Amino acid sequence: MKPGTALVPCPVVLLSVGGNDGSNVITLSWVANVCSDPPTVVAGIRPQRYSHSLVKQAGVFVLNIPSSSQIEETKFAGTKSGRDHDKFKEGGFTAVPATEVNAPMIKECPINIECKTTQIIPLGAHDLFVAEVLAVHIDEETLNENGRFDASKTSLFTYLPLNGQYWSLGKQIS
Repeated sequence: MKPGTALVPCPVVLLSVGGNDGSNVITLSWVANVCSDPPTVVAGIRPQRYSHSLVKQAGVFVLNIPSSSQIEETKFAGTKSGRDHDKFKEGGFTAVPATEVNAPMIKECPINIECKTTQIIPLGAHDLFVAEVLAVHIDEETLNENGRFDASKTSLFTYLPLNGQYWSLGKQIS
């Protein structure tokens, strides 16, 4: 194969942002944890996307982790532009206030990660938004008796850029 996006699987997130020009949701798979102290994540967004200018302007965003029951909503948010669609309303997402940033969280997502942009690095087709994690919210229904996240209590999924498919995560193997 020629060089390409062969690193699999990729997380699927619904990035939500709010700003002077409105709120939006965009589906992304080019995201990752990159540092634990301070907790830091990255998100790659094409400059042509509506959310790019909103995130750049706001300086903050929320990474919302959907469950597989939200696959159609996730695909909608990734294939329609916020310039033409109110993705919160049309996508069936409930915006709720975040605790640390001025960006809405998506109530229906089992995990919400509030982020503040610290750097924007142009890479080519995408700009890399480097962001510090300011708060993490996890739906209590996904916690075990010790208060830790239990993946078996939600149905997370991933994206495979090699074939453009979404796959649900399976059982624990270790």
